[in-house]
Amino acid sequence: MLNTQQLKRYRTVLQTLYDAACWAVALAVATTLRYDFTVGNADFGGVARFLPVVVVGQLVAGTLFGMYRGRWRFGSFDEALALGQSVLLASALGLLANGLIDPQPVPRSVPVAGGVMALVFMGAGRYAWRLTDERGRRPQGSDCERLLVFGAGEAGAKIIRAMLSNPQGAYLPVALLDDDPAKKNLRIMGVPVVGTRDRIAAAAVDHHASAMLIALPSAGAALVTELSDLAVRSGLAVKVLPPVHELLGGNVDASHIRDITAADLLGRHEIETDLDSIAGYLTGKRVLVTGAGGSIGSELCRQIYRFAPSELIMLDRDESALHAVQLSIYGQALLDSPDLVLVDLRDEPVVHRVLAERRPQVIFHAAALKHLPILERHPAEAVKTNVWATLTLMEASVACGVERFVNISTDKAADPCSVLGYTKRITERLAAHMTNEGSTVCLSVRFGNVLGSRGSVLTTFQAQIDRGGPITVTDPDVTRYFMTVEEAVQLVIQAGAIGSGGEVLVLDMGQPVKIDEVARLLASRSERRISLHYTGLRGGEKLHEVLFGADEADDRPRHPLISHVPATPVEPQVVRQIHVDDVTLEIIVNTLARMSRHASNLAFRPDYSGG
Repeated sequence: MLNTQQLKRYRTVLQTLYDAACWAVALAVATTLRYDFTVGNADFGGVARFLPVVVVGQLVAGTLFGMYRGRWRFGSFDEALALGQSVLLASALGLLANGLIDPQPVPRSVPVAGGVMALVFMGAGRYAWRLTDERGRRPQGSDCERLLVFGAGEAGAKIIRAMLSNPQGAYLPVALLDDDPAKKNLRIMGVPVVGTRDRIAAAAVDHHASAMLIALPSAGAALVTELSDLAVRSGLAVKVLPPVHELLGGNVDASHIRDITAADLLGRHEIETDLDSIAGYLTGKRVLVTGAGGSIGSELCRQIYRFAPSELIMLDRDESALHAVQLSIYGQALLDSPDLVLVDLRDEPVVHRVLAERRPQVIFHAAALKHLPILERHPAEAVKTNVWATLTLMEASVACGVERFVNISTDKAADPCSVLGYTKRITERLAAHMTNEGSTVCLSVRFGNVLGSRGSVLTTFQAQIDRGGPITVTDPDVTRYFMTVEEAVQLVIQAGAIGSGGEVLVLDMGQPVKIDEVARLLASRSERRISLHYTGLRGGEKLHEVLFGADEADDRPRHPLISHVPATPVEPQVVRQIHVDDVTLEIIVNTLARMSRHASNLAFRPDYSGG
């Protein structure tokens, strides 16, 4: 069995012999052409004497440009450039030698014409070799799935090359579709563009395809949904490539192909990120993330890590969650490094000590109690964590000279009518107050439901489907905003870069989606018959969430997906007047409502009667 080095030498010897043969044929043809195909007048003996000159020149030039040293992939564009350079140099050396030899072995035109022909012959041989090699590496298995690929752009081209380079691959691309009329005659590695989205059904029949890949990483949810519906109606299974922000370095390969998810249909948004502004406040800085083990916090840690902070401090009270986030970032989780901090934010002295010791420059505060129904039943716990612990962290940040404090809020803080909404509205106003207490820029970022987070509606629905149903929906008309956790965090980081102290930055969540439609979509993709059951809205729940309060304007001066809303400050001593030990739920909620009132236009429930 030949090893790699032996195979490399074997290929080089064959390549050299082939190029020499190309020169021999090219010089003979060029000489025959010179004498108008009158073979009797041609001096082939001179050609034989001249041939070693150009062959040696080709060998020297090819070695010089790396062609005979295995530097370039055989038949690649890089090798084609080296081939052209080596043939040009060999021809020039041959032309010079031919002029110095007396008598001249060949006519003066032969080295030039022969060089052009030799280049054509060598290039054709390499192309044929590469074409044969690529066809030999196409997926061959009988269980290989025949695939339509929608999208003939860069991602589509990359994924087709990847699929056609793996003989054991699970997918064989048989046709391309694209809505760009300029690509109607395009072929990628022999795979033709056969039409636009209107041709999906016909292409599936003509090419015996069983699935369609949506190769559009930058596609929004609306486009993915439309293409998915067309494919399903054509009897095709639907595959997708992940959104572009999930493709590290823009690299695409067959391992990225996956089944379509509800997140693809609901939560994809086109995000434009100013990387320079982000790097300016994260790169080389000490960054602390609270709630680092949660859905938002862990994704914050993963994305912040890419911007090379001098230190990433991950704080949580859940040791298992810290283990998971460390493992996801570093590939190991020994739990013995200083980047992990196990702290309960309710422990005021410890919070002050940790910040004084670690001196973070940027803080993302993602720790919170967030599940609305249980907080309706236990509002005191919401106050202790969402309000008092946040105030403690803000005060410690100001005392330690933190440069930027980003408080994660929720759309339920806009015209709040729940304990969760009230507590988050108060933290927005506390941030507005604290930004005036020192050099720390305190701001809040408000957004809606995050797909894939722990306890999210999709997770709940999928669990109910796995159990055979029914899916429980509060109301057939209820709507919510959705965004994937990756996209939400990407915008949170951007908001932290452009926000001013005291502002609430509101993320554009796209159009609200009917929860009933989400449930029916998931149920329709199940192999079993899944029913829906309506439970009615629970205490504190809105039929339709809003991102802005009644007196808040949608102003987007810095980024098309981020609105800037000023928040009215609230004094910390007012917050500390809340008593949670011996009062009723009604008193706590009404106290929070009065404290979170913005101007005179905040909806709250003076007749609140509990959850």
